[in-house]
Amino acid sequence: MEFVRLILAHLIGDFVLQPKSWVDEKEKFGFRSPKIYLHSLIHGVLALLVLWNLSYWTLALALAIIHLVIDLAKQHFQKDNNKSRWFLIDQSLHIVSIFALWLLFFDPNLSLTSIFENNLFWIYLTAVLFLTVACGIAIQIILENWTRFINFSKAESLPNAGKYIGILERLLVFTFVVLGHWEAIGFLVAAKSVFRFGDLKDSGNRKLTEYILIGTLLSFGIAIVTGIIVVSITAQLK
Repeated sequence: MEFVRLILAHLIGDFVLQPKSWVDEKEKFGFRSPKIYLHSLIHGVLALLVLWNLSYWTLALALAIIHLVIDLAKQHFQKDNNKSRWFLIDQSLHIVSIFALWLLFFDPNLSLTSIFENNLFWIYLTAVLFLTVACGIAIQIILENWTRFINFSKAESLPNAGKYIGILERLLVFTFVVLGHWEAIGFLVAAKSVFRFGDLKDSGNRKLTEYILIGTLLSFGIAIVTGIIVVSITAQLK
């Protein structure tokens, strides 16, 4: 619970008690902004508050200093064209630092070997890697014969948007199958159809419509089959 409380303190400090004006000032002035130091101090105070024990003042101080170092590094390396990447890096480093301090100060009885010895861990890891990495490449190769017939030049699209949409939809479908919520898959199909209908209707391109339909059905179908296989395997392990 101490780890959960420290995560809660981080969320409050970074997303509740940090106004947009502070973020803008930090991005503009970097280490010269007083807000970046005040922000780190707030994180240390919040850590003490959620733990409600003054004996952990060294933990709070260490957390505040590490938070400051990470934020300074972010402001130094972050540019206008990589803000999204550095937001993820920044948050990941904060979570890792909180986890490391939790291990150091509370010495929890964690057995990492038990995780790797758990068969479910390897089953789900394999399924997720297949759906996120291998599946996308496989679908791209399968559709390669039809790709040359499609004119994509007229359609404006965000870079790699289709790739990430496919990954997210396969993970969602897989999750719904594993949890047994098949009705949610129908809702997802309907939602995607609604969003795609306008594009396909306006394009007037039958080839593009068929191409998208094949890709979508392949993506959904593979995710459903993968989910069914995982459910069957895990059922035999119980």
